[in-house]
Amino acid sequence: MAAQDELNQLERVFLRLGHAETDEQLQDIISKFLPPVLLKLSSAQEGVRKKVMELLVHLNKRIKSRPKIQLPVETLLVQYQDPAAASFVTNFTIIYIKIGYPRLEVSKQCELAPTLLTAMEGKPQPQQDSLMHLLIPTLYHMKYPSEPSKASPFVLTERPKTVQLLLEFMLDVLLMPYGFVLNEPPSRPAPSSPQGGSGTGAAAAQGLPQPPPGMSVYAVKRVIGEDQWSPEQLEQCKLGIVKFIEAEQVPEVETVIHLVVASSDTRHSVATAADLELKSKQSIIDWNNPLIINKMYKIYLGDIPLKTKGATVKQELKHEPVSTRVKMKILPHLLRSRLAAECFPANIQVVYDGLFGANTNNKLLSLTLQFVHHICMVCPDSNKPLGLMLLNGLTKLINEYKEDPKLLCMAYSAVGKLSSRMPQLFTKDIALVQQFFESMCKEDADVRLAIQEALSMMVGAYVNLQGALLNLMEALVAAYITKPEVQVRQIAMKFAITVFAPDHVGSRYLLLLAAGDPREEVSGEARRALRSLPSTKTEKEGSRPMPSFPEMVGYIQEKAAQRLKTPAKYIVGTSTLPFNPATFGEIVLYLRMCLAYSAGATSTSQSLMDMQDDAPLIGRYVQSLLSNEASPSSATKGGEANPVHIYMALLQQLLSAVGGIPVMYCLLEVVSVCPEKLTPNFVDKIDWIKGLMNTNKEDMRELAAQLYAVVVSTMSGNELRTAVQNLIKTTKDTHSPETQHGAILALGYMVGRYMNKRRSLMPTEPTPKENEELIAIATKAIGSFLDSESPLLTVAAVTALGEIGRNSVLLIPADGNGFTKLSLVDNLLARIPSGKETGKMKERAIQTLGFLPVGDGEFPHQKKILQGLMDSVEAKQVELQFTVGEALTNAAIGSCSGAARDVWTCTEDQYCPPDNVKNNDIVPWVLNSVLSKYISSPNPHVRQAACIWLLSLVKKLSHHKEIQSHLKEIQTAFISILSDPDELSQDVASKGLGMVYELGGEQDQQELVSTLVETLMTGKSAKHTVSEDTEVFRGESLGKAPDGQGLSTYKELCALASDLNQPDLVYKFMNLANHHAMWNSRKGAAFGFNIIAAKAGEQLAPFLPQLVPRLYRYQFDPNLAIRQAMTSIWDALVTDKTIVEKYFKEILQDVISSLTSNMWRVRESSCLALNDLIRGRQADEIIDRLSEIWETLFRVLDDIKESVRKVADLTLKTLSKVCVRMCESTGVTAQRTVAVLLPTLLDKGIVSNVTEVRTLSIQTLVKISKTAGSRLKPHAPRLIPALLEALSVLEPQVLNYLSLRATEQEKSAMDAARLSAAKSSPMMETINMCLQHLDVSVLGELVPKLCDLLKSGIGLGTKGGCASVIVSLTVQCPQDLTPYSATTELQNNTLCFPHQTAKDSSVEKLLQKLNTWYLAKEEALYRSSCCLVVHAISHYSPDVLKAHAGVALPLAFLAMHQEPEEEKGESAEANLWSEVWQEHVPGSFGGIRLYMTELIAITQRALQSQSWKMKAQGAACTATGACRTHLGREGNILSLSQTCALC
Repeated sequence: MAAQDELNQLERVFLRLGHAETDEQLQDIISKFLPPVLLKLSSAQEGVRKKVMELLVHLNKRIKSRPKIQLPVETLLVQYQDPAAASFVTNFTIIYIKIGYPRLEVSKQCELAPTLLTAMEGKPQPQQDSLMHLLIPTLYHMKYPSEPSKASPFVLTERPKTVQLLLEFMLDVLLMPYGFVLNEPPSRPAPSSPQGGSGTGAAAAQGLPQPPPGMSVYAVKRVIGEDQWSPEQLEQCKLGIVKFIEAEQVPEVETVIHLVVASSDTRHSVATAADLELKSKQSIIDWNNPLIINKMYKIYLGDIPLKTKGATVKQELKHEPVSTRVKMKILPHLLRSRLAAECFPANIQVVYDGLFGANTNNKLLSLTLQFVHHICMVCPDSNKPLGLMLLNGLTKLINEYKEDPKLLCMAYSAVGKLSSRMPQLFTKDIALVQQFFESMCKEDADVRLAIQEALSMMVGAYVNLQGALLNLMEALVAAYITKPEVQVRQIAMKFAITVFAPDHVGSRYLLLLAAGDPREEVSGEARRALRSLPSTKTEKEGSRPMPSFPEMVGYIQEKAAQRLKTPAKYIVGTSTLPFNPATFGEIVLYLRMCLAYSAGATSTSQSLMDMQDDAPLIGRYVQSLLSNEASPSSATKGGEANPVHIYMALLQQLLSAVGGIPVMYCLLEVVSVCPEKLTPNFVDKIDWIKGLMNTNKEDMRELAAQLYAVVVSTMSGNELRTAVQNLIKTTKDTHSPETQHGAILALGYMVGRYMNKRRSLMPTEPTPKENEELIAIATKAIGSFLDSESPLLTVAAVTALGEIGRNSVLLIPADGNGFTKLSLVDNLLARIPSGKETGKMKERAIQTLGFLPVGDGEFPHQKKILQGLMDSVEAKQVELQFTVGEALTNAAIGSCSGAARDVWTCTEDQYCPPDNVKNNDIVPWVLNSVLSKYISSPNPHVRQAACIWLLSLVKKLSHHKEIQSHLKEIQTAFISILSDPDELSQDVASKGLGMVYELGGEQDQQELVSTLVETLMTGKSAKHTVSEDTEVFRGESLGKAPDGQGLSTYKELCALASDLNQPDLVYKFMNLANHHAMWNSRKGAAFGFNIIAAKAGEQLAPFLPQLVPRLYRYQFDPNLAIRQAMTSIWDALVTDKTIVEKYFKEILQDVISSLTSNMWRVRESSCLALNDLIRGRQADEIIDRLSEIWETLFRVLDDIKESVRKVADLTLKTLSKVCVRMCESTGVTAQRTVAVLLPTLLDKGIVSNVTEVRTLSIQTLVKISKTAGSRLKPHAPRLIPALLEALSVLEPQVLNYLSLRATEQEKSAMDAARLSAAKSSPMMETINMCLQHLDVSVLGELVPKLCDLLKSGIGLGTKGGCASVIVSLTVQCPQDLTPYSATTELQNNTLCFPHQTAKDSSVEKLLQKLNTWYLAKEEALYRSSCCLVVHAISHYSPDVLKAHAGVALPLAFLAMHQEPEEEKGESAEANLWSEVWQEHVPGSFGGIRLYMTELIAITQRALQSQSWKMKAQGAACTATGACRTHLGREGNILSLSQTCALC
């Protein structure tokens, strides 16, 4: 029976459908009956179901032909979501939802959009796809709230599965190309989309259509759906998706990939919108989030089946890789991510796809190579498979790709970076190096530069090569070090330097070839590598700093012989050389270095004079080499067996062809150190040596003359005499000055050597008479040139006479006429002060004078020489004084001087004078003269010179009994020079003091220390007598501050030593304190102060803990001399860079305690030291002393001295920055910093009387409030009131004065301006920052303090600030403020806000109070306040005023009748009252009627007032009331008449 009823009902619906004539009728019937009819599909009766189907078929026909008919979508959606509904019903319901939803108006679609999402939950996949297909077009029209806090149309947080489905569908929509047609097989694959395709046709191969890039077959089908969107609709859909993402409906991390894909869209509107959104979120996206990176890789690569896992994805669901266009958008974001570079194997798949993919292009190639660079920088060096695949990929690209040079450059550069990251991949691959070298020879300049860079980075991978690989590398470098391209030679040289050990002979030879390169960048680098000794860290295990001399010489000889047979030889005139002259010169010098190294001497000496100091050591080594000559084992291949002979042959070969002073010196040296064995080789080459004596270079002639002398002096007597006679003849050959010059020098050196030889070998035998006569003739011949017009010949004569005088007695008369010893001395002494003579002439003259008493123990004019030298001081000839000092020392000690030795074979320390020598030592006289006369001279130049002489005497004659017995006097002399303004004088004196101390015994040392300390600390110094000739100021010392130099530095050093209870350390400090440039000169270096300083540093090391804090501060001393001295000591002592960290607490303690020293210099240096110390520090290092530092610096900022104030200000600014940074961090430390800092700034800073302190405190507070954030909350009850008080304290007091004397109108304008200034001040900015973080936990303490301030605050700024704070609090946390609303007193417009939270009774009381004040008080302030409060309540809390209208509005009506004052015109207050009245009554007439009773009551009170103004106001109010209400027709006649009677 029930089934029949159902059928009947269905028939009636059918009938009604049939009778529907208009669309409206049909729509009404469908809306009413479609949902219930669909429910009938769940009927158990087949007949009913058939009838329903029949009815639906009819309905479908009619609906489809009438697109404007609306379906009951909303009801259908509810029905669709019914969990009890049968699947048959839901399947049909969704059909009608799909038909009806697109027909709805856009606004209705937007309204139902969230329901569509809700309906998807738990439904079959096809239905979910259909619903999403409906939803996506609607997103374009959706309206989202502008503020994230407001409710969003979509509530997605509880539906993670739905969100995931939606996001997947959205991504497919964004990937969908415009106008794509899905062709089913067996037709051809889909045409290339506008976005480019990268499909491989794998889908088509399995009978499936080819999807577009990035999508699967299934994804395409569901995006196309039943009704495919047109390109314009698809564009709108994509824009809707971007809008949806912009509105932050889903977490950003989920939608990054959508925006990246959308930004690659071919339509400008979509790409621009997505790009803008991506840029805005760039900074907040975490590019190292695995979720984002994995999605990017998945999209980029598609579903690539890995061999290890097998193809687990169904073919229909398999995603293709995205198009090239999308890839080019994804890659820049992968470049931002460290994680992306570490994701293996996805990263290498992306690289290979970008480098070798079918659809790659230059831009993608470029981005891929950037990604390779990124991987090389980031990836762990342990990932060998990744490195290997990258290297293979890059080498393949380099070999095959030839289009864009820029990309090739990037590829080469990437290989270089990879080699730095994973050197183990390259170590055995020398073929790659060869390939790169070969490419360098062929490629363009740009690419060549990139290969050079890559090879430079690759060098490090080959540093540990051994065996065959090392030999291979040597052959490779040898092949390319001579190539025409300069970059190739440069990089080959770098390999030679880095890969091989410094004692590797082959590589040193290659570097020597490079050192002769015509290009400076190659030759300079090679020379530096050859000349510099490797440091202990870089030196390879077991290797020496250079090869041994025999090995290197043998190798060079072998290579030279080979090269002479090849085109590589070099022809100069008639000579053929194996190497070009530049290379040959370098080879010879390097062999000399190897010789010195093998001999145990200094191998890196630069000047010839320095090299000569090592000659005796080299001599012993050469002797040992030559003594091995007989042994057959030492014989090498070739003719000459001994390395010394090979070396000499090479020197002669180069000298004959090209010359060169260093080469000449090397030859002279090797012959002179072992003349007996080596001179025979040169007997037949005398003429060749003579030729060298005639060359046009002065130094060359001098060296050749010495060589000639060495060779000839070993000959027999007759030959020797002949040679001397020939030379005497040659000296008279006036045609060639060069020949004369060489002959004079040779004569001098020969006679000198001959006499020296006789004295050492036959000391007792007299010289044969004929020889003596010949020597006398020679001496006179040389002396004749002393007055020559040619300075060249004069210098030669002086040098030659010095050489003879050094070795023997001059065979000329002592005095008388002609050329005598006296005339020689006078001649030479006259040259020293002469302005005409050159520096070289003066130096040689001084040396010769010093030598004369050395060779002649009975020289008659010894004292004359010494006196003359000491009286010859000229200004600004410092270096010359070192020569004078040396000459004085030689002349003073006479025949016992070390100058008499053979400099080539004997060192000064080894020299021992012969027994039969006459003693002519007059050191006591010289020392006494210097100490008594010259050190105390009033002329500063003389004092400086005397100090240098004294230093020379102490250095050279340290063991002389005269020096030993006068140490105290010498120390006193040096101390007196310490106070000289000249830096060099001070430096020399300080060095001298150190040497004196070292010479003394223990007893002497104690006495010396106590004398020095006493003198320095008491400041007593030697007095200089002043005569009319005394130079009081030296030119350059004028204008210097009196305390700028002098003893201050040494006093500080002395104080430093005394503080350590080690006064003797002052000598060590002096050695380290200054290092004048003079000590680096040839003369200065002879004193060896570098070694002394190094030793002093070692002795001071135990005192570092006490020294470091003081030295650290002294480095910032304002006195330049002290600063430089202390910095020198610091640099010498502190070799460990972590020393400051180690002693940080001690340094900080010392600096803080010195900030308040009574000496301005200490305060200033402490400020600067603290500024340097705290910069970049971590919070926990200084937090315990933070408060103390701030308070102390506040005091120093008010210092009496301006320079101290300036540096204190600088330090405080640095400290402020450090503290702000500390507050930025998270955790307990930041909280502690805020807790320590705020009390100091509030109690000592902003209330200070010093303007700078206040300003800095406020600036710091503002910055901290911005960075500390919520950490300020616990301190708010203290911070806010303090800042509010500061608003008035910091306001100029003159404003209060002006306010008292201003008119009402002026006062009002002024107050408004003052309040505005207070609100925009930094203090209010800080307060507002702080208010953002307040809650109920701090209000309990804060509110009472604000109330107290409201009552007791004296300044307008404070009161206005309080008002502003209360307003902000009321808006921000009204509920939290409720308990305190009753405590708040009247404060103009502030009071309207608490009434939002106050009880009704409190509001009632306040309004009653306002009524009373207005009627009873006559002062303008009360009336004005009442007006402002009521107006503010009306404006901000109209509902509160409405609730109490019976009290407030009658007052407003009365007050709006206030009489304007004559001078002010219209009353502003009356306008405000009028505004309140009009806003809250339904028209004036209605308002008066409504509040008639209350108005009569208040008017009566006004009329009864004692004030005439108030009475007038009441009368005006009554008149208005009477007029508006037509008095006669109203009921309250009696009351009004009574009121009027009162008027």
